[in-house]
Amino acid sequence: MSTPSSPNTPELAPLLAEVRACRICVETPVRAPLPHEPRPVIRASTTARLCIAGQAPGTRVHATGIPFNDPSGDRLREWLGVDRETFYDEARLAIVPMGFCFPGLDAKGADLPPRRECAAHWHDRLFKAMPQIELVLAIGQYAQGYHLGKARRASLSATVADWRAILTEDRVPRILPLPHPSWRNNAWLKRNPWFEGELLPVLRAEVSRLIGQGT
Repeated sequence: MSTPSSPNTPELAPLLAEVRACRICVETPVRAPLPHEPRPVIRASTTARLCIAGQAPGTRVHATGIPFNDPSGDRLREWLGVDRETFYDEARLAIVPMGFCFPGLDAKGADLPPRRECAAHWHDRLFKAMPQIELVLAIGQYAQGYHLGKARRASLSATVADWRAILTEDRVPRILPLPHPSWRNNAWLKRNPWFEGELLPVLRAEVSRLIGQGT
């Protein structure tokens, strides 16, 4: 899939090149090395005002190099109210996960947590190079931990439930916490109907304002 080119500052363009060539988790890892060749997946520009901060690529994303190119991505695009073309236009929407590479699977076949190396080496620099970002959608506990810090509530459910207060807190960029759009969270969505009834309309209004397209 091709994506429109987007203007980048002299600071961001070489930084993205460094990220995409990163081998830290293989050559100098903080724990066991990545069990496969790195394939960092990130989309960023100096024009995008909205950023999606997820966890890490899964197996399908690792194979294709396209973020959220799976059923979770289909649900996320439905939540946002955007089509695929808009979602993958990095001039309007940045995608900066907590881990850039697929972290591998645990003994039960589930994805391992995002690699720690990514946030430690890259995230502060990336967001400093994108001061125009107005809203970060923090998906899952790892993204919420990084973007909210001590302001994160005691659990993911508590954090997402307090989305109104978090969204209106005095910070730049603003943060809107979300659960992961995985099918594994179907039960959570059923237990929390306010998510679709109250949070999603606000989310879609924010997305429409920032990137100017809705389905």
